[in-house]
Order: sequence, then C-alpha cells, then structure tokens
Amino acid sequence: MRFFGRVIIIVVISLVTAGSVWAAETSGLPLPRFASLRSDEVNLRTGPGQRYPIDWTYTRKDVPIEIIAEFDVWRKIRDWQGTEGWVHQGMLSGRRAMIVVGTARPLRSSDSDASDQLAMVEPGVFGRLLHCPRNKEFCKVSIGTTEGWLRRDEIWGVYRSEWID
Repeated sequence: MRFFGRVIIIVVISLVTAGSVWAAETSGLPLPRFASLRSDEVNLRTGPGQRYPIDWTYTRKDVPIEIIAEFDVWRKIRDWQGTEGWVHQGMLSGRRAMIVVGTARPLRSSDSDASDQLAMVEPGVFGRLLHCPRNKEFCKVSIGTTEGWLRRDEIWGVYRSEWID
C-alpha cells in the first residue's frame, strides 16, 4: 500500500511540474527583439502577472520597447531609458517604432549624409521605422506626416546589424 501511495505522490508532483513548464513556454521568437506599445495606457509591472504591483504606466501608444524575456503571456521589456518591467503580450505590437536620441538630428531626403535636409528632429521625438536596408547606416522613418532618413546611431529601436523591409 505504501508503494502505491508513493507512486501517486510522484505522479502528482510530475503533473504539477509539467504544468509549470507548460506555463513557462515562450513565443519562440528571438530574444531580445524590438516591438512597440499597442495602447495609450500600458501598465509596467514588477513581475510577470497581475498580482505584481504596477511600477509605471506608459501613456503613449507606439513607444518603442525591447522585449528581453518571456514568461507565459508576459513579456519583460526595456525602454530607451533603461526602465525594465513586465507587460502582458496583448499590450505589445510588432509595429516598429523609434525614438530620436542624443542631440537634434537632421532628417534627410535619402540615405546619405549629402542628401537634402528635410527637418531637424529633436531628441525624444517618436516615429515609425519604415525601412532599414541591409548593410546601410540609415533607416527610413515616418515622423508625423513627414518621411525621411535618419542614421541608425541617431535612433533607438533598431539593432546595428538588423534590416527591416
């Protein structure tokens, strides 16, 4: 009788452990990767679940973020300032965004420093990433109603060796 009791305990432990492993499955997408916020209100939590306290609330849609870890339906993210926390996957979008960093940057008419300057873009300005050609230093962006080109090192939201079609 003791043998069967031990077998039942082992089976129960195995099922509980298997459930935990199942819950920890990830999307299978590469980490880290860039994405953006889907909503104008996104809660950043201290851990992967609603029982964890809200540490911060983002109040702007299309903010670029970097996904650095996954747990079940929760994603650990980092923003351009280095702030990290957990958000529900439903609050994220695959739409690519960027933010201008450093100092004021010239928005160019093509992917060359010699091209015409369309505007000066201040640090902290958000925009959409449209195209980052392979082996090029520039990415095509959309800021408001204007499209132009910024150097990769002038924005946060794309990796140096990454290309976006």
